[in-house]
Amino acid sequence: MTPKKQTFRFLALVLITALLYISISPVLAKVPTPNPSTSPTISSALQQGKALYDSGKFAQAVQVLQQAAQNYRQQGDTKKLAATLSNLSLAYQQLGAWNQAKQAIAESLNLLKSIDDRKILAQTFDIQGRLQLAMGQPEVALQTWQRSADIYNKINDQNGVVRSQINQAQALISSGFYRRAEATLSQVNQTLRSQTDSLEKAVMLRSLGDVLQLVGELQESHIVLEESLAVAKRLKSPNYIAASLFSLGNNARDRQQTQRAINFYQQTVKETFSPLLKVQARLNLLSLLIEKQKPTAALTLVPQIQSQLNQLPPSRASVYAQINFAQNLVKLGHEKENSPHLPITPSPHHLLSPAQILAKATQQARSLNDQRSLAYALGTLGSLYEQTRQWSEAQKLTEQALLLAQSSNAPDIAYKWQWQLGRLLKVQGDIPGAIAAYDLAVQTLESIRNDLVAVNREVQFSFRDSVEPVYRESVQLLLDTQQTQPEEKTLEKARQRIEALQIAELDNFFREACLQGQRILLDQVVDKENPTAAILYPIILPDQLQVIVKIPKQPLRHYSTQISQTEVEQIVTQLRQNLVNPAAIKATRTQSQQVYNWLIKPIASQLSASGVNTLVFVLDGALRNLPMSSLYDGQQYLVEKYATALSIGLQLLDPKPLQRQQLQALTAGLTYPPQAYSDFAPLPAVKTEIELISETGISTTNLLDRQFTSKELEKKVNTTPFNVVHLATHGQFSSRAEQTFILAADGPINVTQFDTILRSRDEIRSEALQLLVLSACQTAVGDKRAALGLAGAAVRAGARSTIASLWQIDDESTAQFVGAFYRELKEANITKAEALRRAQLQLLKHPNYNAPGFWSAYVLIGNWL
Repeated sequence: MTPKKQTFRFLALVLITALLYISISPVLAKVPTPNPSTSPTISSALQQGKALYDSGKFAQAVQVLQQAAQNYRQQGDTKKLAATLSNLSLAYQQLGAWNQAKQAIAESLNLLKSIDDRKILAQTFDIQGRLQLAMGQPEVALQTWQRSADIYNKINDQNGVVRSQINQAQALISSGFYRRAEATLSQVNQTLRSQTDSLEKAVMLRSLGDVLQLVGELQESHIVLEESLAVAKRLKSPNYIAASLFSLGNNARDRQQTQRAINFYQQTVKETFSPLLKVQARLNLLSLLIEKQKPTAALTLVPQIQSQLNQLPPSRASVYAQINFAQNLVKLGHEKENSPHLPITPSPHHLLSPAQILAKATQQARSLNDQRSLAYALGTLGSLYEQTRQWSEAQKLTEQALLLAQSSNAPDIAYKWQWQLGRLLKVQGDIPGAIAAYDLAVQTLESIRNDLVAVNREVQFSFRDSVEPVYRESVQLLLDTQQTQPEEKTLEKARQRIEALQIAELDNFFREACLQGQRILLDQVVDKENPTAAILYPIILPDQLQVIVKIPKQPLRHYSTQISQTEVEQIVTQLRQNLVNPAAIKATRTQSQQVYNWLIKPIASQLSASGVNTLVFVLDGALRNLPMSSLYDGQQYLVEKYATALSIGLQLLDPKPLQRQQLQALTAGLTYPPQAYSDFAPLPAVKTEIELISETGISTTNLLDRQFTSKELEKKVNTTPFNVVHLATHGQFSSRAEQTFILAADGPINVTQFDTILRSRDEIRSEALQLLVLSACQTAVGDKRAALGLAGAAVRAGARSTIASLWQIDDESTAQFVGAFYRELKEANITKAEALRRAQLQLLKHPNYNAPGFWSAYVLIGNWL
């Protein structure tokens, strides 16, 4: 290895030691190595500094580099002094010693003003950008790295340009601009693809793989990370090999490939020389084993991790690792003992307890003067006191942590401690204070909702564990404070809060903000445009099911059922399973009536008296997996009295009736699935289904079987006029975007790709997509949140209305239903929801298809008019 490459590796080490989870850390500058004329003492000092840095001994590296800088001052060698100060800043950054790091880099830049060496200046900007990013200033870091890129361009240093572009991608990610970061890295990939292997190439591929994972493109991420690993292996660079293995482990974990993730983490530990990366890989492995309920295997890692943590020098990364370890021990204790109390650390007894580990992390964060990591450590320690019911001490620690998080401009930490403070105040009886704390937590989450995907992966971010409860507990607190019927403003606040949760869920599903465009409040629609529709808004809370109802031209009202969230989910899951079993009609009616009693019965007489004929549901949680038309009142199904529709939230995009005289449909169907997907059954009635649409008089453009490919669909979308898209093919909705797809002749079209195909049309055509019909799709079996994928597909397709099946039904009955629906749709003066209802009633009256499993599978999402 050349001296040049050795130095690069010294400075780029942060790439693989920054975070416990997915991260794209900056590529740092190369700084001149000592030349032969340098005194042996100084040369030796720099080599020693490099060796210490490589081994993670950053404090000792600082001492050596300080001595080297002092020697350069005495010699009057300004250029080497400036370069050494840059490296010193880098070592300080690893310790979280931000003031010293800023001073060192500022002195270096000041010295460079008197030196005409643009390369060293650009390299020093690289390190300054890293410092700015670490201090929570991604916009400033982006500008700094753009300056370094400009200099590299002027001196024709293409490797420098590449490093700056990779760094810019990291700044974009930290600002929540994942797609821009992906575009930047893809551009770098094009530059480096034809070039020989280099560390820059390995880093770029790993960075691109990591950002692809962040945006949910897991398969593409895996391919690129494998390329990164191959480059690192050809370069025979153990730490870069380990870094790629670590990212591959995270990718496999995200793809729910548990054993592959375990193997990658274990290989990372074997391969790396970095003590910190060893710890991080073992910590991720520990959390994975706990998540998969393998406490015995997890316990074997505990002594190794604690031993390695004790050997790490103080740094922000080591503080985060200790916090992560303490949190895992708490989870492991709960798993092992099934106790609500603060768990005892697993044997052997000489190991530290979670509280002792957090106390040590707190002490290290103080010594580093690192306010952000101190806020984490104090708040996590406060959560331990909360578990042991030491309310006063817990509140004191939480308030300290919150103050530090706010002063450090760290909203991703602040919301956790605002939430924790709300819980503590509630349990101590300070309800107004608790409501205020929860309000602040929700406001903070709203301010960072576009970035929720990547919030703090370094301390185990989980949407379901760390975001969803904030909203639900907040709503329960609001409604519990009302002794009688809550005030309308309180009900409105509760509705808006759960809607904010649903929007955040969709953003999390797609890894980016997805609700765009001008939208009209549902209340306004039912009060003015459609006064025969009522809106029902069920909210699943830990100990009760609340329902808020809007009847046209009446104030909001509300009722509740005392039932646990667990019981609601159990009954809904059982009902969902029974609905698809024609033999389980008795159990279906019993369970369906239970749900009817929760949602409809308390308001049934008012609905009847108000002349309502359509019920619009804004469903929550597990209820999204149920078709509301199947609810049973003891004598009739809901479909026999009301048209039903689903709304994603409290607002509707372009609430206008369908223009029936101008219906033009783009239809695509697949009779036989591709050979690689033979587990999907043939759909021989697809041709009949498409013919029945044409027979209604709707103008159609058809893609059938081999014609129905992703490329041909995109071509027709961009060249054919239509306002209806009808897809008669297999598909699956899942709570994971990468597992939500429709099947074409050339394989699955992922929901994100489908969105891209349909939205490409928006750029060249003004007419809106009025209706999307997915007639043979289904929600993923065993996925409680699978309807999230259905909602996501509906929203991202840009369709005003979407009709889809929650499960696949008999092929012939599907064709009958589709034919009936389009015939009704052509009728004047009925809504899409009513057309759906009439088509369902035709199946209900058919002797072969009267079981709910046949007719209730179809749901309408969006504009019901």
